[in-house]
Amino acid sequence: MTASSPRRASIARAASPTPFDAAALDDNQLIALAHGASRALIAPHVGGSIAAFYDDDPIHGAQHWLRPATAEALDARDPLGMASFPLMPYCNRIRDGRFRFEGEMIDLPSGTGALRHALHGHAWRRPWSVESRDAGSVTLHFVHEAPARGGEGWPFSYEARQHITLDESGLAVRLWARNLCTRAMPFGFGHHPYYPRPPGTRIAARVRAMWEIDAEVLPVTLSAHPAVEALEDGLVVDQFDLDNNFSGWRREALIEWPAEGRRLTLRASAPLDYFVLYSAAGLPWFCAEPVSNTTDWLNLQLDGLAGRLDVGGTVLAPGESVEAHLAWLPGRI
Repeated sequence: MTASSPRRASIARAASPTPFDAAALDDNQLIALAHGASRALIAPHVGGSIAAFYDDDPIHGAQHWLRPATAEALDARDPLGMASFPLMPYCNRIRDGRFRFEGEMIDLPSGTGALRHALHGHAWRRPWSVESRDAGSVTLHFVHEAPARGGEGWPFSYEARQHITLDESGLAVRLWARNLCTRAMPFGFGHHPYYPRPPGTRIAARVRAMWEIDAEVLPVTLSAHPAVEALEDGLVVDQFDLDNNFSGWRREALIEWPAEGRRLTLRASAPLDYFVLYSAAGLPWFCAEPVSNTTDWLNLQLDGLAGRLDVGGTVLAPGESVEAHLAWLPGRI
């Protein structure tokens, strides 16, 4: 738990109160998926992001399941203003943008101050290509080529795909990645969704423990924080000011908007066994993120602060691939 954090400063622009502009849907760079009254808008050019997921209600207008992108965010190609974006090749931050892997110190491009901690990988900052599409699905493709030795950037080549499907059950994403290197590569992945947060919004999830954080929002120790029990019973989002990772997630979370009679179930598959809850006070949205690794997992392993079961992440051999599934399933209370 934290009263203020560098992460909050870095995403403040995403909290803009500018209302969603339906005219943004006319952007021919967005891919519209439709099934019955359900709609999903995909922005391949904005980090392979999901721009919106909603029901088109002829009486009440659009009912959004994820926080929709604004026209401002779409114009700026700002993934932090999207409904959700992919996290690859690691989730959240790496302390000081540095880690040691197989005896080699890896330095990642980073800024200064709070931004010296490498954030969310890089796939969210680059355009994805459209590999195939139809009325209810789209497959996006992304390739990262490692820089020449001594150059800046993630020093491992890989490719990734997102297969996004909208059907009668909801919106689903199949994430896949493959190591293109001739050497092993550490890898973590997930998605970073934002949700509407009207008063009374609550979330329920079963987790084992919460990572307490330091002043720079980096995990330092596992604890049985009160939020762990509150999540199991159904946590009212406004009651907790969190920016924390949870281990032992059962890969399901239930979000409810009681005043609207709506609920949204988030389901995921292994290895998305970790869960991030970001519910800073005063924002009109919150984040509940399915991820495969704890923030700074590579350094936590080296520091011996936790066993592998509590930090996640994986190592892909040359040519090895990994995949996971996640879905948002709308319903009524």
